[in-house]
Amino acid sequence: MSAGQLDKDLPVPLYHQLKTVLMEQLKHGQWKPNEQMPTEDELGIQFGVSKATVRQALRDLAQAGLVRREQGRGTFVTEHKVQFGPRHLTSFTEEMRDFGLQSESRVLSQAVEVATGDLANQLRLSQGAKVFRLYRLRLAGGEPMGLQTVFIPCDLAPGLFEVDFGTASLYETLERKHGLVPDHAAQTHYAVILNREEAGLLDVAEGSPALAGERLTFTRSGRPFEVTRSLMRGDRYQIQLRLVRSGSRSGHLTQG
Repeated sequence: MSAGQLDKDLPVPLYHQLKTVLMEQLKHGQWKPNEQMPTEDELGIQFGVSKATVRQALRDLAQAGLVRREQGRGTFVTEHKVQFGPRHLTSFTEEMRDFGLQSESRVLSQAVEVATGDLANQLRLSQGAKVFRLYRLRLAGGEPMGLQTVFIPCDLAPGLFEVDFGTASLYETLERKHGLVPDHAAQTHYAVILNREEAGLLDVAEGSPALAGERLTFTRSGRPFEVTRSLMRGDRYQIQLRLVRSGSRSGHLTQG
């Protein structure tokens, strides 16, 4: 990089030019994830711009989730985010495998409980019917990625309580033992702030942003058999959508 990459005669603000150059460098691996970038002073000298210009460029990069600013320490490259976009309905294990990451699950709790309210309605169960609840910490490459709670009707899949889901895949177990194969799903996403307990489990600061979601999964016959409520780290996940005009076909957005 050199100061010659910025053109002060262009109508484009210098901070925006600098941000664009740095984004390209980040994209091509100029710095590795969690590596510290040059200081504001060093970047200012390198590009021949003021410290305020550098600060604005870095602030925009931080808002885009490409870097993180740590007071008193400097600017660091963030971990690459796992992107979710239109594709097939898969499990978390399969998703991470596609990204070349070794997935792990740490079971925080599992129990058989009574379905009431919205949960019973979503699964088309009578109020008071029994469901299996599985609450897990999901990891990839040894790093906490998210918290997921799954609810399965006990009448569709008896005996799940005895399975060790720290090592077993839920979807593989449902298909192999109970013939339940996910065919399609309805999913919603929304932004939340992590509380102390959630942040501690995900190894981030309390109050950090997270991507929450709820998915209702159906068999081919249209029977709902799973409700999954997810809480994924905002610094590691992002959603990428393919938008089309009305009347055109588009893919489904899903999350394992």
